[in-house]
Amino acid sequence: MTATQDLTDFLARLQYDDLPEAVIARTEELFLDWLASLLAGRHEHPIPLFERFATRMGPAEGYSQRINHGSNSSPWFAALVNAAASHVVEQDDLHNSSVLHPATVVFPAALAAAQDIACDGKTLILAAVAGYEAGIRIGEFLGRSHYRIFHTTATVGTLAAAVAVGKILRLDAEGFTHVLGSAGTQAAGLWEFLRDAADSKQLHTAKAAADGLMAAYLTETGLTGARNILEGEQGLAAGLSSDADARHLNDRLGQRWALLETSFKFHASCRHTHPAADALLALIQRENLRADDIDRVTARVHQGAIDVLGRVTVPQSIHQAKFSMGTVLGLIAVHGKAGLEEFRDHALTDPRVAAFRERVTMVLDEQVNSAYPQRWLGRIRVQTRDGRSLDGAIDEPRGDPGNTLTRPELEDKFHRLVAFSGAGTPTRAQAWIDTVWSLRSHTDLRNLF
Repeated sequence: MTATQDLTDFLARLQYDDLPEAVIARTEELFLDWLASLLAGRHEHPIPLFERFATRMGPAEGYSQRINHGSNSSPWFAALVNAAASHVVEQDDLHNSSVLHPATVVFPAALAAAQDIACDGKTLILAAVAGYEAGIRIGEFLGRSHYRIFHTTATVGTLAAAVAVGKILRLDAEGFTHVLGSAGTQAAGLWEFLRDAADSKQLHTAKAAADGLMAAYLTETGLTGARNILEGEQGLAAGLSSDADARHLNDRLGQRWALLETSFKFHASCRHTHPAADALLALIQRENLRADDIDRVTARVHQGAIDVLGRVTVPQSIHQAKFSMGTVLGLIAVHGKAGLEEFRDHALTDPRVAAFRERVTMVLDEQVNSAYPQRWLGRIRVQTRDGRSLDGAIDEPRGDPGNTLTRPELEDKFHRLVAFSGAGTPTRAQAWIDTVWSLRSHTDLRNLF
């Protein structure tokens, strides 16, 4: 059997009773974190554009919820708008070694399908686990070279979403082979949008979730897809990678639960900024520094950070500012944190943040680079105005599995994100939290929210 066949066989055999309690509980936590990001993004540009498109083009009725819009539609349009909204504030999860944001593509597709056919909570959890396990391994398979040009959450996300929906539709191993083929041939998403603050990142996740769902529904009706879309000589690896390694596709299936390795985001910015942000924050607290005490900062980073963040010099939008290392570190130094309110109120308008941004540089650090993407190390050097040279270091950014957010911290994040967008009262937010903590016991997801 090929590695792809091992993977499709595992996906077909996987059952809810196979899941360890830790995996089930973490899936509920990841779902809550995804819902928080979705609700926080309800009014952020360009999400209203996606909502208007869905209203104009999609059906006005159905069982799948457009959660922020407060209406129902077809599974495809529900997945589209929910996926776009859950990625825009940059607070959704990330898996380190695959550099994939699984939640923003897996949950919108899986929930839309689960509501469409009236599944229970256990089925949704199982589908999400399948999507995470497949997507993470496919992201690792495509390697670092893929991420330099392609937004992995857009490309691999299409396959992860397709697998999750395929599990809801109870595809067999042959079905998963075809669903990967049909999803993989649609996979797309390029980083070029960062150069001019385009809105493509939300289109990436929207299309990944919706097209993955479409691939699964079409497979159920009999559509065939390329049988070797991952490893074939004209498949994804051949076209989109120069360092693909098929051993990742079947890495310890059923023993290593990659979903448990997924990180939560603390800062409201691109994950590549988080290690340096945490290192600077720790150094400022240790040395009792103020922003005006700092003459310059050198962030010692991995190549992936340079590839992504290096495209942004002077940010032109709040979203682009989240990909500016100087802006993120400026918010940390001047305001003490880089949360949603700080980006909204200060990222583009505070002259102190702009001045600090100009004093930040990134350099490639071989130790940091060799550890990436399995580990995201934070290393900074600060030169103070009084002539000192100070080093800061963290080995696990806040939110990583070894430095994770607890359930109370996730609840606090949920309340903060809901309050930011005005999506609900504190009482309503707590009701949503309680709903998610009992997700496995729900018998019909059609009226979940």
